[in-house]
Amino acid sequence: MINLNLNIVSTLILSIVLYLFGNYIKNKLDILSKICIPIPVIGGLFFSILVFILRKFGLLEITMDTSLMPYFLSAFFISIGFCINIFSAKGGGKLLFLYWLLCAFLGLCQNLIAVFASKFLHIKPLLGFMCGAVSMEGGHGYSLAFGTTIESIGVENAVAIGIAAATLGLITGGLLGGPIGKILIEKYNLKPLQRSSSSKALKNTTTVSKQVSKFTPMVFLENILMLLLIMNISFFVSTMIDLKTHILIPNIVIGMLLSVIISNINVKVNFFDFYQDLFEFIQNVALDVFLTMALMSIDLYALSSLLGPIVCIVLFQVVFVLFYGVFICFRVLGKNYDAAIMVSGLIGHTLGATPNALANMSTLANKYGKSETAFLIVPMVGAFLLDAFSMPCILFFINFLK
Repeated sequence: MINLNLNIVSTLILSIVLYLFGNYIKNKLDILSKICIPIPVIGGLFFSILVFILRKFGLLEITMDTSLMPYFLSAFFISIGFCINIFSAKGGGKLLFLYWLLCAFLGLCQNLIAVFASKFLHIKPLLGFMCGAVSMEGGHGYSLAFGTTIESIGVENAVAIGIAAATLGLITGGLLGGPIGKILIEKYNLKPLQRSSSSKALKNTTTVSKQVSKFTPMVFLENILMLLLIMNISFFVSTMIDLKTHILIPNIVIGMLLSVIISNINVKVNFFDFYQDLFEFIQNVALDVFLTMALMSIDLYALSSLLGPIVCIVLFQVVFVLFYGVFICFRVLGKNYDAAIMVSGLIGHTLGATPNALANMSTLANKYGKSETAFLIVPMVGAFLLDAFSMPCILFFINFLK
């Protein structure tokens, strides 16, 4: 078998090529566009399947350097923060709390489904538990962290099962979130909500500021410098908090909060020439490259050896999340356009990861219109606030089942 090692630049080139390929396929196959499948999912999954086939027949094994992924993810969340007007997210406080409660309850249900399914499938409860909120809401990070904890008490293969379940969740969350949101929007003929006059005035203020300043190299460098400074600060603060308190707060949360604060202060003070179009552009590029890179590096070969019970439990989780999102969350959140966008995001991050959620929502927003409320609430809950419930809940189940 030939071993091909791609360095950091080659991996980046490949991810861009795959994104362009995914865009080409989506333009050629109308069905993919109609059901709102994100472009990175098309290109990334195609490559991971191709690599699986090549490795299965002993032809080629590819190793990629994906160390740029955290920086693309950080740039994405910081850019989102720069484009959020905290005054324009109508009802954001109440919806934030409701969305958090809905996601927290869903995590509890995912754990219960995993435990009962493991008994039905006659596998160790703690192994089945790895297909619950650990891998669904927690993704690969939680799977590695809590899987290691479970293996330390004598349960083998917990990490592998968690990673496999998280991978399946990542794929299904990316494939289903967009189409479900599309169905809700078109079934109920939903339109982007009109904001209050005060928020419109704030938007107009920002727009005037942006039109006054030309997009020059100086403006570009000033905005990029602000982004990089926040990125660096967020990595530093996250690391220091972890070292001093052993509490892990993702750097993307710190970066997003800082950018929200700075951008909203800048509307009043105007201490730098903020250019919103640039950050909206960075959002799209960073998310597309990150998600393409994440999906193209999925090891389907390792996943194939862990099928069976894992697929069954994940299938139960997918069915429940879809039912819960469409028939409960959509109605509780207001049964409006924002609610439909948030449901597509919920499917993305409660089966896969927060970037999945944002990719689903971005695909819908590009087609039907923006939802500032959804883009404020879903990242905050999915990337950080949900941990306040999910971590204690997971630890309780581990101690109860061991």
